[in-house]
Amino acid sequence: MARNQNEGVLDAVREQLVRTAEMLRGSRVPDELYRPGEHGLVADDRTFEGRETDRYWLNPPFSYAVITYEEADDKHLYHVVEPQLDSFEAELVETLYDDVRTPLLYEPREGSPEEVLRQELKTRLEQYGIEVDVSGFYRLFYYLYRRFQGFGRLDPLMHDPYIEDISCDGYDVPLYAYHDDYLDIETNLSFAQDELDSYIVRMAQQAGRHISVGNPVVETTLQDGSRAELALGEEVTPRGSAFTIRKYSDEPFTPIDLLEFGTYSLQQMAYLWMAIEHNKNIVFAGGTASGKTTSMNAISMFIPPRSKLITIEDTRELALYHDNWLSCVTRERLDEAANVTMYDLLRSALRHRPEYIIVGEVRGEEAITLFQAMNTGHTTLSTMHADSVQTVINRLENEPINVPRPMVQSLDVLCVQTLARFGGERVRRAKAIAEIEGIDQRTGELDYTGAYEWRSADDTYREGNRNLMDEIREERGWSQSELLREMQRRRKFLKYLWDENVDQYEQFTAMVNKYYADPETVMEKIADVEVESTEAEPTST
Repeated sequence: MARNQNEGVLDAVREQLVRTAEMLRGSRVPDELYRPGEHGLVADDRTFEGRETDRYWLNPPFSYAVITYEEADDKHLYHVVEPQLDSFEAELVETLYDDVRTPLLYEPREGSPEEVLRQELKTRLEQYGIEVDVSGFYRLFYYLYRRFQGFGRLDPLMHDPYIEDISCDGYDVPLYAYHDDYLDIETNLSFAQDELDSYIVRMAQQAGRHISVGNPVVETTLQDGSRAELALGEEVTPRGSAFTIRKYSDEPFTPIDLLEFGTYSLQQMAYLWMAIEHNKNIVFAGGTASGKTTSMNAISMFIPPRSKLITIEDTRELALYHDNWLSCVTRERLDEAANVTMYDLLRSALRHRPEYIIVGEVRGEEAITLFQAMNTGHTTLSTMHADSVQTVINRLENEPINVPRPMVQSLDVLCVQTLARFGGERVRRAKAIAEIEGIDQRTGELDYTGAYEWRSADDTYREGNRNLMDEIREERGWSQSELLREMQRRRKFLKYLWDENVDQYEQFTAMVNKYYADPETVMEKIADVEVESTEAEPTST
């Protein structure tokens, strides 16, 4: 054993002598961009135990994911692969971090963050007298960049478009991710105690929040818009500090995405479009991860373009392409400042004279003000945690929300969504769309009728009574045939956008705005495109 220790010491001395010699010779730091075919791999090609089922880039050329299947345990594992650093490079990254931190944070320079960091790294390596090749330079660059501009250890997972949630349940516990294809999957990432505590504190600080043993739980929004629930220490989470991140999508889902996913049908989407345009109040309800906020954001893209819109949220989730839009977010008390609650923001919003008010989630005293807004002519959209129409009504009428029954009847449409299984997959579906009809004079109970209902047996939607369309028909002075023609036209319009993959929210909103401006011309152009497409198809012989 003593011999092995001596050999280890000699190896360390030799390594240090080699490094010193390199420093005395001067340095050679590459001044060129990385090219995989010419400079070799930054992240090595790796294999893992178990049967590999998937492999794809996360942040090329720096990180990728490998999914394996363990036959014995009947489970999938998610492996993050990043550039591997030797002991000298790992120490060098720490030194570089301390040295470049001040210039990057406090000495503004022209150029993108990537360009500034690349130049600063090159300068420091030259000062150190360290010689590196191109792939080595970018290995160092990657770990510095993910620390300054990214999410540290979580950065690869945050780059995965198939991951919705990331969960850490304590010290030295594998992180779990909710993956579109593999659902809840264990990853090869974990945090030691000191590392996790520091990471939690840093996330809170970057979001402008304070977390401590005295205030161990914080809900916040990260720099990219993702929602994070943070818990520090073992006061409230006995296994140690913990967090859950609900990732924010730069590209919010549109109604076309909801059609593609099967969450809503064409008939339902046209129905909701008519409801939004004609100032009907809508609540989206459902359990956790049922997609209610996503759907509300998507349906909000039907709001007429010049209408004044105000959104009110605890954490920023909504993303709209709307010119006349005021976004409001609550604020927790900092030092001697006062809390700014959803109730405060909603009361303030009414003074801005909005036509549409969107509230992220109704859960308390703000509900009274929201329903007062409904009764005074403001169109409102909101979400609630509830798994059925009756549960929504019960929650609204009882503690802690306590909306009087006569006020609840100002709600027009209630969409209840569910996260269900169909065909061996988890799917999000509009379980029910109901219309609130008012108070039954005989029983005194709030009456409602089902406009649409999802049939789980065959994944179809059954149509029921849609009295709301008759109300809209009377408001517009349409005949029944005119109403049916307009509904058909909107279904055709949405089907065209669906077929043409118009699913980016700027493009989708622009097309809806064109429809509002001149529906006849838009439909004529769609008809012309369909004719040209038909004529271009080869005829069979």
